[in-house]
Amino acid sequence: MKLKEGFITYVTDGQQIMVAAGSSAELFHGLVCSNETAAFIVDALKTETTVDEIVDSLAEVYDAPRAVIAQDTQNIIKKLRSIGAIDE
Repeated sequence: MKLKEGFITYVTDGQQIMVAAGSSAELFHGLVCSNETAAFIVDALKTETTVDEIVDSLAEVYDAPRAVIAQDTQNIIKKLRSIGAIDE
């Protein structure tokens, strides 16, 4: 899976913002403001990856139970899918 082409991210005041451009803007109108963990996941999705690879990367950075990291990752990916931001 990968972040769909046309979703652009930038960082302002320490927060990642994502907007849809081009044909992606026809599906989603608005901004997505990400916390640090969500921004990490969005950045990981800029290249082809899997949920397990994202969870592994997060587990290397954050001191949290793997089950919690996996659930949080699934929740964020579910939200990204709901706005059409994921290519499967």
